[in-house]
Amino acid sequence: MDIRGEVVERFLRYVKVDTQSKEGVEDRYPSTEKQLDLARMLVEELKQVGADEVQIDKNGYVTATLPKNVPSGIQAAVKIPTVGLLAHVDTYPEVSGKDVNPVIVENYPGGGIELAKYPEKPILPEDNPELENYKGDDIITSDGSTLLGADDKAGIAEIMTLLSVLKSNPSLPHPKIRVGFTPDEEVGNGTKYFDTQAFGADAAYTLDGSGMGEVEDETFCANTASVNIKGIDVHPGYAKGKMVNAVRLAADFVSRIPAEGVPETTEGRQDYLHPYRVTGNVSAAKITVLVRSFSEEGLKKMEAHLERIRKELLDYEPRAQIQIEIKESYRNMKFVLDNHPAVVTRAEEAVRRCGLEPKRTAIRGGTDGARLCFEGLPTPNLSAGGYNFHSRQEWIPIGAMVKAVEVLKALMAVYVEKG
Repeated sequence: MDIRGEVVERFLRYVKVDTQSKEGVEDRYPSTEKQLDLARMLVEELKQVGADEVQIDKNGYVTATLPKNVPSGIQAAVKIPTVGLLAHVDTYPEVSGKDVNPVIVENYPGGGIELAKYPEKPILPEDNPELENYKGDDIITSDGSTLLGADDKAGIAEIMTLLSVLKSNPSLPHPKIRVGFTPDEEVGNGTKYFDTQAFGADAAYTLDGSGMGEVEDETFCANTASVNIKGIDVHPGYAKGKMVNAVRLAADFVSRIPAEGVPETTEGRQDYLHPYRVTGNVSAAKITVLVRSFSEEGLKKMEAHLERIRKELLDYEPRAQIQIEIKESYRNMKFVLDNHPAVVTRAEEAVRRCGLEPKRTAIRGGTDGARLCFEGLPTPNLSAGGYNFHSRQEWIPIGAMVKAVEVLKALMAVYVEKG
């Protein structure tokens, strides 16, 4: 089977496995048992492609090794690093990933793509200017009732296809490759128990990015703010002058977050506050807010704004209790990758060898690589080819998946040549 046929066949198989993670689960890892369905499937497939040291540990991490294949002359001349390739098995918990029905739009002619079970929200060129680049290609979507799962099952399919290609073509040189498939990335815990030392790579790459040719070496610095509000509950018929409604205070708190500083109104390197979950009742309410900036100074600035809102509400209603708890999520991986420039430039060289102009970009989000960088494993992020992640309007061109495999193959050659 050629690269195109194999990567598509794998991808279509993986997206049909429901692997949603679940936020807020503290008593087990991974957060959902169903993620292990795909993990166990990958263990068997890794064995089938001839990988060594295939295992799944107690936390659901799947790891494997493809031994190096290096010409004897090169091997004697340079030390060849061990390269890691990683992708995550879980999908975004807020949009269903159950019973995914992938649809292939063959020979995409341009224009909008209608989703059979979400006809009111077609994938439109004005919202997706990248569509113009894929006229004549085949594009995969869901039927609109679920997300597709290209984030990150495209990355998994591309890594698995690479291993298959390298194993079946002994003429293709490559370093020792360590593979890792992680759970719970979408809820910020993808590397919570990942043993970087045991993984044993000198450099690594996550396959978790978007458009073709992107090499992402920067992420947000990320914190999560929990705003806990306590009110006073009494019977509403006799509440005048007595009730302190935590629900109304929560709504007031959210309304005071500036509209120009939320995800819906920001792009590029702009910071944001993202209140994405509100729970509670009259007695107590909780707001969960993502705090995102490319610098730690930016984080402090936005957290100071949350504190100002807290004080404003207490001035308005001093009988309430309002506390803000800040939890660190991850930091900008560029702080580490700037000390390992070759890990990024070699990826750019691989992109060039595949006929693309590399685009070094910053991620408006995070990947497993952000934490891995700070655990001693420099790990930039490469394109897996998909668009509109976390959405029922998710789509991925087959040509972009093929190109991702070709970039990985070229990257392995670069490491053999340069050591």
